[in-house]
Amino acid sequence: MKSNGLIYTLLLLLSAVISCGSGQKAYNTGEEADSSVVARNGHLQVIGTQLSNEKGEPLVLRGASLGWHNLWPRFYNEGAVKWLKEDWKCTVVRAAMGLEIEDNYRENPEFALQCITPVIEAAIDNGIYVIIDFHAHKKYTKEAKAFFAEMAGKYGEYSNVIYEIWNEPDYFEWEEVKAYSEEVIEVIRAIDPDNIILVGSPHWDQDLHLVAADPIQNVSNIMYTMHFYAATHESWLRERTDAAIAAGIPIFVSECGGSEANGDGRLGVEEWNTYVDWMESRKISWVAWSVSDKNETCSMLLPRASAEGKWTEDLLKPWGKLTRNSLRSHNESPSGAYTP
Repeated sequence: MKSNGLIYTLLLLLSAVISCGSGQKAYNTGEEADSSVVARNGHLQVIGTQLSNEKGEPLVLRGASLGWHNLWPRFYNEGAVKWLKEDWKCTVVRAAMGLEIEDNYRENPEFALQCITPVIEAAIDNGIYVIIDFHAHKKYTKEAKAFFAEMAGKYGEYSNVIYEIWNEPDYFEWEEVKAYSEEVIEVIRAIDPDNIILVGSPHWDQDLHLVAADPIQNVSNIMYTMHFYAATHESWLRERTDAAIAAGIPIFVSECGGSEANGDGRLGVEEWNTYVDWMESRKISWVAWSVSDKNETCSMLLPRASAEGKWTEDLLKPWGKLTRNSLRSHNESPSGAYTP
């Protein structure tokens, strides 16, 4: 069993960078933490194809992903996480640590860690789950192994933590993605034997038929990610995912949106609602993209929104309003447990 809110103090790296948070932090051990989704559900496990809590009960996590840390570092702070939990009713947040675009983890690892650390710690402090996302489209095996060894060493004892080891492999064969994943999983499991690990698949996490034909063997508590953008990806992707689940593949939607696949264009409200209904009927956990202020459809906030939450409705873009409404309507259970 993992620790759920034990007193833990961590000095943030290079605390001079204000935009990503700073200072020392003692994790919450009070009444709020004791009644949280993590306190109620504890250590996650995969039973068959279903994400489940430590009692073996089905669990559906629903939340929001922060944008690339190197593009929107201002949202990587405790206040934003707390607001997403309290107002949006998120039971999970995703820290998207970028490996590409300038000022990424490969170029500036200290800045990357300085950004994601407050998010991880705030999730632990507020009793919600957190996905540590290696947000890459290309393959960086050496960097991934070093990064996840560090993350597992720091946070592997906490039930809150979920590892996403490759955001979206683009133009790779499944054999390459599988081999990479097996290497990174081995590193994590040497330190953290049981927290959930999310594995990607080719073509933006959509080639699940290839996974179903040749899944990773002899590793427990892994799930495979599926990403969709509702205005582009029609019923074929749901059907492909259903077939993978029927073949025994556990699915976690770690990124999704209502826009077109490029993140912009039309907001498909009807298509989004169809996807949400489908995920709920399959008890699939989902995380919406993204908490950012970019001038595109899948960005949730206006540029004048504060860095630390307290976002009133007039500060939310249409996608932000739709995401918040979806989260609040489906995360009504205090435990975050699945309710039919």
